[in-house]
Amino acid sequence: MDTKQLIQKCKQNDYSAQLRVYHSYKNMMFGAALRIVKSNIDAEDIVQDCFIKGFQKIHQLKEDANLGAWLKRIVVNKALDTVRNQNKITYTDDTYILEEKPEEKDDIEPSISVDFVKKCINQLKEKYRIVLVLYMIEDYNHREIGEMLNIKESTVRNQYRRGKEQLLQLIKSKVD
Repeated sequence: MDTKQLIQKCKQNDYSAQLRVYHSYKNMMFGAALRIVKSNIDAEDIVQDCFIKGFQKIHQLKEDANLGAWLKRIVVNKALDTVRNQNKITYTDDTYILEEKPEEKDDIEPSISVDFVKKCINQLKEKYRIVLVLYMIEDYNHREIGEMLNIKESTVRNQYRRGKEQLLQLIKSKVD
């Protein structure tokens, strides 16, 4: 069964199709939620809520749409709402644009593990960590992140740059 047929069956409230969607996308959705909220329990709740919301609103989805991207957007928005409701994040409105520095070569040892980098990312301030995760891992652009967080694109760019600088410093300090 292709995605188009799967969406059609879900629109007809077909339980086996919904179960198939759940098993196909649950890990991707959990990973996206966990990277934002940093809590297994919160991430599991978010995924559960998002599947319920997704199946309730699937009639709005075009049959040729990217089901995974649509579900991911629901989970990312719900995770961001959870973080906001826990008052863990505040963004300052940077109305100026900092001069872009030429991209420097990051003198980081190529043998550093992905798990080590993830641990370093999780040590950043929430406002930097969330922007880095959305940009570098979830593959949203600065404009999309600004819309999700209700902040200016220039603020996203500045938060990203500052977060990346802090991440590089953190990695270098732990490696040295």
